[in-house]
Amino acid sequence: MAKNIEPQLKNIGVYLKLAKSENFLIPEYQRAYSWDTVQCDKLLQDIENFSNTKTDDPYFFGSIIVDCSDADKFSLIDGQQRTTTFLLLLKAILIRLNDVILNIPEDEDSEALIAGLKANRDKIMAILYKAEAEEIPAMRKDYTKTQDILILENKSINELYLKEFNCIIGAKDFKSAEDNVLKISHKRKDNRYTNYFRNFKFFYIKLVDENDSWLNFFTKTFLDKCQVIEIRSWQVEQAITMFNSLNSTGLPLSDADIISAQLYSYALDKREEFNKQWNNILQLTKKLNAQNIINIDSALQQFMYIKRALDQEYVRITSSVDVTTPGLRRYYADKESELLKEPFLLCNQLMKIVKIWNEIKEYSIVRILLKCNVNVKLYLASYLYRYEVSEITEKKILDVCECLLKLFIIFELEEVGYSSVKFKTFLFAENIKLVDRNISEKTICKDFQEHIDKNWTKEEIEEAILFYNKNLLVFVNEYLYAKHKNVEFNFSDKVNIEHIMPSSGRNIESIRQDAGVDKNEFQEIVDRLGNKILLEDDINKSVSNEWFKTKKQNSIQDKRGYKDSKYLVAQSLIDYHKDTWTIDDIDSATKKNVHRITDFIFQS
Repeated sequence: MAKNIEPQLKNIGVYLKLAKSENFLIPEYQRAYSWDTVQCDKLLQDIENFSNTKTDDPYFFGSIIVDCSDADKFSLIDGQQRTTTFLLLLKAILIRLNDVILNIPEDEDSEALIAGLKANRDKIMAILYKAEAEEIPAMRKDYTKTQDILILENKSINELYLKEFNCIIGAKDFKSAEDNVLKISHKRKDNRYTNYFRNFKFFYIKLVDENDSWLNFFTKTFLDKCQVIEIRSWQVEQAITMFNSLNSTGLPLSDADIISAQLYSYALDKREEFNKQWNNILQLTKKLNAQNIINIDSALQQFMYIKRALDQEYVRITSSVDVTTPGLRRYYADKESELLKEPFLLCNQLMKIVKIWNEIKEYSIVRILLKCNVNVKLYLASYLYRYEVSEITEKKILDVCECLLKLFIIFELEEVGYSSVKFKTFLFAENIKLVDRNISEKTICKDFQEHIDKNWTKEEIEEAILFYNKNLLVFVNEYLYAKHKNVEFNFSDKVNIEHIMPSSGRNIESIRQDAGVDKNEFQEIVDRLGNKILLEDDINKSVSNEWFKTKKQNSIQDKRGYKDSKYLVAQSLIDYHKDTWTIDDIDSATKKNVHRITDFIFQS
């Protein structure tokens, strides 16, 4: 029979003191160490402020949930960030104590202080190196005896710097720690260090600035008067359930962290295989997240939408569509908890979604859609899930992608929220068809077009675009212009929105006057769609504030201009029939763009 839960209120010095055979363990599914100097500064301030109260009451640092199902391994379900930081702080204190004890004069006035400093030093060595009192003198004389003593073992598949913590804990002094920790080559100054060393350095520098008596009192307060509630459980599932129901002072785990922990618990004797599979998903989502495409929480959300659509969950009870959406934790842990009991199946489903995004990320139509409201990803993922990754081509998915684009262009122009019946309700109902491979793209496109024609008129959309002043439609206009010219459209990540008539710059007053634009109307006019095009970043920086004649001419020697751009709208201006760009030209270009976009939306 499993042991009962054991909650105990412990001083930090007692909580961190382990037997020689014991160590803290950060399990595979936990997040990487993410505390930064802001949180470390708050930790120091909390301890210092508490010290200044002179109260006999302890200071409480929240609860720590520990899974003890593996003998002598205290697996940190909740509390890994705090525990890691506590230990880094103790190491910084220890180095500072060694410096102070070495340099403090030994006289009657300082006798008590020296005794206190040495007692605190020995307490910390007993914690960090699991040393008995009789072992500490030998460790002080020969620091190699402190090497390879494991107090915190990190098995997190999310942690990139597994050796950093032990490198710092095992260092003889600050300089040896600084010399031996990892330096990230492409970063500068303190940014080249990991969070582990930055936080350790922050603590050390703060402590250097304080006097010897303060250091002694601060250390004693931290070890003997600051407390946590350590809650020990002997079942990992029980420990995770407790975490879900308790609030803590530590950083909360993400939805994905909680879900992966429960998947891990169900993997049983195949946990190593699960860790490998989950890590593969995380590594690919991290790369895609760096491109603002998808992260692990997004993948879980998209699968929730897919599964609910496949099950037709939101039309089971009534004929109307229920557009309420449960949170990820509630959906996976409560409403659809059976999904967690098949961890490898769910991993395969998530990996399919992630691989789809990796496959389509460079498609022109997809890159345009990613500029739209973030909710478009939910329905694009649902539609693409009907295919195997190997089946997907840009041509095959183009029609449905353009239907999504049409609706989300209108959403960009509308003042109503996404939850409107015109958007979320329609999309929820249509999602059932999007995931169904037996329903043709032609049927789906017909649904979208009928919905658009029923709810909006071409005239009202034209009116909205005339006064549109944001940037999505600049990309859409370029895409449609290239499509009309039968040229593949692809935009670089280093693209800027170019104002043909500049919105600022040294010549702005003269340009405004030549263009016949009233000063009070100037900003509204230069932000119109007809005055904005796509332009490469380096070209934009070269000519963005110049006269139109300078931008469009092709004889510039020292500057790049529209002639050097790959974007067709910019190229079309090279042979423009005038060398000036006025309010009339902006109006004319805006109307052309309006007709191009509305013809696309309404299939004229």
